[in-house]
Amino acid sequence: MKHTILALLVAIAAAQAQTKPAAPAVKLPPQAPDVAAEKFGPDGKVNAGFIASHERFVKIAQEGTAQLVFLGDSITAGWGSKKEIWDKAFGAYKPANFGIGGDRTQHVLWRITHGELDGIKPKAVVLMIGTNNSGSDPAEGIAKGVTAIVETIRAKQPQAKILLLAVFPRGEKPSPNPGREKLAKVNEIIAKLHDGQNIHFLDIGAKFLQPDGSLTKEIMPDFLHLSAQGYQIWADAISPKLAELMK
Repeated sequence: MKHTILALLVAIAAAQAQTKPAAPAVKLPPQAPDVAAEKFGPDGKVNAGFIASHERFVKIAQEGTAQLVFLGDSITAGWGSKKEIWDKAFGAYKPANFGIGGDRTQHVLWRITHGELDGIKPKAVVLMIGTNNSGSDPAEGIAKGVTAIVETIRAKQPQAKILLLAVFPRGEKPSPNPGREKLAKVNEIIAKLHDGQNIHFLDIGAKFLQPDGSLTKEIMPDFLHLSAQGYQIWADAISPKLAELMK
C-alpha cells in the first residue's frame, strides 16, 4: 500500500514538472478615454472580432444609404437581436447599427476616424457610450472621451444631428453603487454639450428604473444589458425626438 501511494505521488510530481506554465498575459499600456485606440486582446494583438465588425461597418458606410447611425457598445449592438422592435421604430430611416460589444470611448473614436463615417451622409447619429470605461477611468476622463467623439462626428458629418444619450444606469440597486454614481457624473458633464441645434442631449435612464431607483431583471437581466422590454422602452423614449431630427 505504501509503495502504491509513493508511486502515485511520484507520478503526480512528474506530471506537474512536465506541465508548461501558462504564458503570462501581455501587459498593455493604458488607453486614454479621449485618444483613439484599437481594441487589444490579452495576447497583445488587436482583437479580431473588433476589426471584423469595424470593416463590416466601413462597407455599410461606403454604400452611402444609411440615414440614421447608432454608435455604441454591446448595449447598442444588442439591437441586432431585436429586429422586430428595431424595424418598427427605425426601419423607415434606413438605419445602421455600429455597436461593438466591449467598446470604450477610445474604441468608438478610433472607428469613426478610420472610415465608419466616410462615404455616408446620415441625417442623425445616436450615440450612447461610456459604461465600459467606468471600471478604470474617472468621470472627467470618460466625459472627455464622449466629447471627443461628438466633436469628431461634427467635423466629419456637419449636417448630421447628434442625439447624445446619457449613459444608461447599471447595477441592481441605486446605492451603494459606485459605478452608477460615476456615470451620473459623466452624464452631468456631457449634458453641457447640448446646444439644441446640432447636439441634443437626452437622459432616458429613469425610464428603465423602478420607483425606488432599482433595476429589474425583466428590463436588464444582468443589470447592464437590455431585454426585449428594455429595448422597447429605449425605442419609445427616443422616437419622438428622432422624428424631429430626421425631418
